[in-house]
Amino acid sequence: MTVTEDRPQMQAEEFERIAAAAEREGVRLEFVHGKLGVKAVPDGDHDEIVRWVMEHCMQQRSDLWLYPERGLRVETCRSGHAKPDGALAPKGSFAGHGEWAAADRVVMVVEVTSYDTDTDKRDREDKPRAYAETGIPVYLLIDRDTCETLVYSEPDDGTYSMITRRPFGKTISLPAPVGITLDTEPLKDWVR
Repeated sequence: MTVTEDRPQMQAEEFERIAAAAEREGVRLEFVHGKLGVKAVPDGDHDEIVRWVMEHCMQQRSDLWLYPERGLRVETCRSGHAKPDGALAPKGSFAGHGEWAAADRVVMVVEVTSYDTDTDKRDREDKPRAYAETGIPVYLLIDRDTCETLVYSEPDDGTYSMITRRPFGKTISLPAPVGITLDTEPLKDWVR
């Protein structure tokens, strides 16, 4: 019988050193639930979607800023490291922080699916769990494969207890503390 422990493959400091070296070579890494992953290089439609979300945030919540690709320490013991496509937080939340910061002021993270092989597991399973464990109030997943927006909210004991799904073209409201409404009709133009 083999005894296994639920622990990361490497320490947070080791990951941060490896990620910094990889970034110098143009490779973006994440470390979620003990698994090292390469963050896909976004295509133009992906970038347009992030810009679209940012524009709505600026128009409806000028007190908050959507920080793109902000490195966050996530999971229960903050041993994970994720770079969501966007992290919505009060302006100035990351001043003085290095590449990886605590997520305690983040009110929402945004991920836009990429057309790569591990999107299903990473964006739909691993990251919702990591973000809920961290206590981030809202996780917005813009799923280009299923052409829908998913809003995960009410983190409780490592999971989000509320999930709202809307097909592209429908309006979706992001709950408090975000308080933003998105008309998702334009998203139809940015999928394959």
